[in-house]
This record gives sequence, C-alpha cells and structure tokens, in this order.
Amino acid sequence: PSGDCVSLCESTALISGGTTGLLTWEAALHLAQWALQNPSLFRGRTILELGSGIGFTGIAICKSCQPRTFIFSDCHPRVLQQLGENLQLNGLTPEPEVTWSTQTESQGQEGEGQSCQTPEVMVAELDWGSVTEKQLLALRADVVIAADVVYDPEIILALIGMLQKLSTSRADRKAPEVFIASTIRNPDTYQLFQAELDKAGIRWQVIPAHSSCNFLYDVQPDVTILQLFV
Repeated sequence: PSGDCVSLCESTALISGGTTGLLTWEAALHLAQWALQNPSLFRGRTILELGSGIGFTGIAICKSCQPRTFIFSDCHPRVLQQLGENLQLNGLTPEPEVTWSTQTESQGQEGEGQSCQTPEVMVAELDWGSVTEKQLLALRADVVIAADVVYDPEIILALIGMLQKLSTSRADRKAPEVFIASTIRNPDTYQLFQAELDKAGIRWQVIPAHSSCNFLYDVQPDVTILQLFV
C-alpha cells in the first residue's frame, strides 16, 4: 500500500544448507497480506516473529504497518545471516546483537500506540526449547506472529512449550496477541498441533480468509491463520 518494495535474497531450493528457512513460503505471503489489511494491530506496538526465515513478512510489516519495535527471530545460523543481509537490503538496520537481559529496557519507556515511520528492528537467536520465561518477558511483545512453523510433528511440542512460557512470563502485562499462519500440507500434522493446543489449555480460533491480494502468487485454499489465546 505504501508503494514501497521488499527486496529479498533467497534460495531457489526447498532445502538449502540443511534448512527450509532460506526461501519464502506461502503462509508468509498470506500472513503479510493479512497484516497489510489490519495495520492497526501492529501500529506503535512491539512485534515478535517466530521463525522469521529470510524476513519477508516482517519486512513488509515494518514498511507498511508502522510498528514501534519488530523482533525477528530464528535459530539456524545461516538463516539468521541471510535475514540480517535482507534487512540491510531493505534499509532496516538491526540493533546490535540481542542480549536477553538488557536489550529491551528502553522499550518500556514509550507508551503503546506510538507509531514509527522507521521502527526499531532487532534480530534474536531464539530456540523454542531453551528460551526461558524471563527472556521472553524481556522482549515485551504485544503481538506474536509466525508463518509456516507447523510442518513437523517433532517441533510442535517445542512450539507449544514456548507458547506456554509466553503465557506465564507476562507478569502484570497483558498477554500478547498471537497469530500463526500455516499451509496445511499434512492434515495429520495440523490436527496434532490443534490437539496439543487443546491439551495445553490454549484456546484458538480461525481468522477468516482475506478476499483481496497485493502479491502475485498462487493463493492456496489450505492456508489458514489461527489466533491463539495464551
């Protein structure tokens, strides 16, 4: 909508360097499209993206939705390196490497709702299995998003565990709003994710699909966005 562009350096292979995180997946486009239609959810707020990959969704939000702070996160070194390069390619300069104990102290001094033409951008190496509630609390996230992170049964429990840490780490802060976009490639895996959410006591609802599209890509009918209530 701003007329600005997103430039990416990405892999043409589905798996490259031992990871699937070096190209843009359908759910990332779907989530970005939905974000552009709901900019008020992001304006002036601190956004944490899980499994950012090479950064398309977050960069689009930074350029169009005026968040105050956007925290890109992933855990694969090659992905984090490419993500950092893509941020620079789009004129976004990440803060120095995240130090979990101190990196967000300045964030709490500004009130929510203050929009920024150029948001503060951070890149965090975030391992869902080892991150602590204290570290998540330090991020002060108002909104948590993720795209195409529900594709492997082996990582679902780690994701659910991290979402539970989000719910217990908020202290006196309001729980973050959580949105996860998924391409349903294997219905059994997706149903497992929903079942584990239910088992963990995390309520969820399906966000209605959008009717228009800014991006030229094949819109798959099996891409959904879940809002989670942690």
